[in-house]
Amino acid sequence: MTQKELYNIAKERYAALGIDTEAAIEKLSNISISMHCWQADDVKGFENTGALTGGIQTTGNYPGAATTPAQVMQDLDMALSLIPGTHKINVHACYGIYEDGKVADRDQIKPEHFKPWVDYAKARGLGLDFNPTYFSHPLAGDGTLTNPNEEIRAFWIRHGIACIRISEYFARETGKPCVMNIWIPDGFKDVPADRLGPRMRYMDSLDQILGCGYDKELVYVTLESKVFGIGLESYTAGSAEFALSYSTTRGILPLMDNGHYHPTEVVSDKISALLCFNPKIALHITRGIRWDSDHVVRYDDETVEMMKEVVRNNALDRVVLATDYFDASINRIAALVIGMRSVQKALLTALLLPNEKLKELQDNQKFTELMMLQEEFKFAPMGDVWNEFCARAGIAGDATWFQAVEAYEKDVLSKR
Repeated sequence: MTQKELYNIAKERYAALGIDTEAAIEKLSNISISMHCWQADDVKGFENTGALTGGIQTTGNYPGAATTPAQVMQDLDMALSLIPGTHKINVHACYGIYEDGKVADRDQIKPEHFKPWVDYAKARGLGLDFNPTYFSHPLAGDGTLTNPNEEIRAFWIRHGIACIRISEYFARETGKPCVMNIWIPDGFKDVPADRLGPRMRYMDSLDQILGCGYDKELVYVTLESKVFGIGLESYTAGSAEFALSYSTTRGILPLMDNGHYHPTEVVSDKISALLCFNPKIALHITRGIRWDSDHVVRYDDETVEMMKEVVRNNALDRVVLATDYFDASINRIAALVIGMRSVQKALLTALLLPNEKLKELQDNQKFTELMMLQEEFKFAPMGDVWNEFCARAGIAGDATWFQAVEAYEKDVLSKR
């Protein structure tokens, strides 16, 4: 039986349940996910500042990691060729490209240092997102936007303002809004004597950055929280309570990374809570195992449940989706493809559910029927719809996509 015949059978089965598979495919085709560039080179960037710091750790030494801008972009191209749809590339500030070899310090970065990224994106019809890099720098060791040393704090404030200008540049050049996400690793390994002071300095620093003036139609500033980091086990200034309160009172987007909470917390439960109070929110989709370990996103229960929340609440235009993980123990291109396709599969699962029917059952307290339907849909032929979605994009829906990665590893990665 051909793939198309299998799809037609699945289409009929879903239609009998009141689900329009064509509408689901159309919606999924228009959902853009921001794919992070830093999986390609283990978050090294192009500044040559040394090892990662700030509670970030990449594990593994799989051969073939990108070491130059051209190699990073080549690897991103390879990954995108195996991912259906048109997406965005998420760039960190440490990925500036300095043609003259003179690296600008973080507070001196300019749009011109990211022109190659704009050229790359425009040639492919992609959008660009951006992130200030508040880690892996000589002035980041004792805190950035919370630093009690006013000169150091001013340096990092200037970095944030410079990043806003670059984000505006990205948006103007690509014609697509740029999400600029702020996350800092500031905190303490052991019990602090003062928890309020760093947070008040953080608030003031953020106020100064946002006060620089920028076009809010072009740049969506987001603020990301974290419960702890390596070497920051007792306290982080940017806790969930701080980030959510600041975002709500300043009119910027709260960003939730589902690896940045206590192990028993789930972001899927938090999405609807934030949608009650925010026009837009943002997600960094990752997979934490026991801690914020940034494992490759998989089609697991929490990824599916998060995407269900986005879809069932009609929030596809209100929730900004991005991936964020870095695994150096496996082929890095495969890691990007697996993660992005897993998010898309989770979205398709949500789009193929009778969400209004399920809500009606809940409201009418028909919990037995609700549970039954929730379980029955787990075995609906979603895979055949996925394969059709991929086929229309000219991409393999089954595991044969990995053959292209194996060939790329043999022909390109192994020769680096």
